[in-house]
Amino acid sequence: MSEQIFGKLDNLLKSDIVLNQLSRTQLINEILANREGVLTESGAVRTETGKYTGRSPKDKFIVEEEETKDQIDWGTINQPISEEIFLKLLDRVLDYLGTKDKVYEFNGYAGADPATQLNLRVINELAWHNLFARTMFIRPETFNEGILIDPDFTIISAPHFKADPKIDGTKSETFIITSFKHKIILIGGTEYAGEMKKGIFGVMNYLLPTQGVMSMHCSANVGENKDVALFFGLSGTGKTTLSADPHRKLIGDDEHGWNDNGVFNIEGGCYAKTIDLSREKEPQIYDAIRYGAILENVKVDEKGFPDYEDKSLTENTRAAYPIENIDNIVLPSIAGHAKTIIFLTADAFGVLPPISKLTKEQAMYHFLSGFTSKLAGTERGVTSPQPVFSTCFGSPFLPLHATVYANMLGELIDKHGSDVYLVNTGWTGGEYGVGSRMNLTHTRSMIRRAISGEIKNAEFTQDPIFGLHVPNSVPGVPKEILMPRNVWVSQDAYDEKAKDLALRFQENFKKFGEKSAEIEEKGGFIFRG
Repeated sequence: MSEQIFGKLDNLLKSDIVLNQLSRTQLINEILANREGVLTESGAVRTETGKYTGRSPKDKFIVEEEETKDQIDWGTINQPISEEIFLKLLDRVLDYLGTKDKVYEFNGYAGADPATQLNLRVINELAWHNLFARTMFIRPETFNEGILIDPDFTIISAPHFKADPKIDGTKSETFIITSFKHKIILIGGTEYAGEMKKGIFGVMNYLLPTQGVMSMHCSANVGENKDVALFFGLSGTGKTTLSADPHRKLIGDDEHGWNDNGVFNIEGGCYAKTIDLSREKEPQIYDAIRYGAILENVKVDEKGFPDYEDKSLTENTRAAYPIENIDNIVLPSIAGHAKTIIFLTADAFGVLPPISKLTKEQAMYHFLSGFTSKLAGTERGVTSPQPVFSTCFGSPFLPLHATVYANMLGELIDKHGSDVYLVNTGWTGGEYGVGSRMNLTHTRSMIRRAISGEIKNAEFTQDPIFGLHVPNSVPGVPKEILMPRNVWVSQDAYDEKAKDLALRFQENFKKFGEKSAEIEEKGGFIFRG
């Protein structure tokens, strides 16, 4: 059965309907001719993703195969699906694509370091999806180089093909299925282009650790002294803002690997949120949205000007652009080993210090926890700040058990002497609604001094609840805010709220089981509920 199906794939790729390695301009012309999008005043293409304006995690599966089934951390995130269902669905998708007048192919790479690079082939029903792939993955330098790439992994995306759960064995019309045996990501029923980007990130999160390479959901930059800094953080923590530093060069904004040569970008582009975007707040991103970029679900007026404040389609409005559209970058996107690692959290409980230095074991604990807060009012029924724990700051994309990544991080910290800091960009002086948001100027100052090594040599006081090592002073930052208990009106109220958060951390950590017991013992909190 599989030989017949893959023969069908070969025939499709050899057919006249497949347009391979089109240039940016050729793809833009295809998008406009197909009425898949419109040109904006800045030169970017604007598109809509229809019903799905974000990822569909409940429709994402990994094929349960003999070669990999014992390695995958199966559960609600890594959902199994049979090889039989995958192959039948692949067969139907290939038949569907074969009826099209045009199909688009792009060959490129994931991973800027050739030592651990993944060769990619992307097959798209839509021209704008192919431009997205050309933008977000690493582009070959020449047409001939692209044509000759022998793919290690293939994405096949047919968003207008909708599955029938009764026939196809899916949960809905949408499916994102990864087969490590057949080296294919099969996508259908959704026009949200981010599924391709995150699909390959999931593949790299499986493949890189098996090669002894750390894969990371973080941004990265480097200074003139080749001092690499990594920034881990969930949405709303300031990861993009704080890693964009005019005095440091961007390595990448979202996905990285760390091998024997150092840190490298997995991607060739950036995929930034654009809601409320302005040149004043985010000049680098604003100016990067020009010819060759793609705007998703952003409202555009009749003159072609985007309205970044309009949320009528979704709050998850996005821009994809080549990393070269940012001026202050490293090319190729490779640098040395990380000297400083920053974990960003927006603590709406207002109890975590604005900055604290972590031991290796504490770093592993907080890496596994991946904490931030969901604010009241962001979802119906959320009336007070709620903790959010996303394992390794990227739980939807981790096929292996979380401790695999945490142990690798610990080994790299030991090997390269990296300094790790937990930075709270959330609230101080009280919880959300009572206290105030951390001053961005103060946060930038603390991060700069952490990266320069100044804080490393400071005197520290250990927090009595969380066990965090808090600097006694940081130049340019009010001393009283460094230990948050000092700026609460009621210190008893602080103690109650801090212990509440500590208990939530401890409850969350139970999900990692026996494999994480030593990490919790050495890196967890002083307070034990």
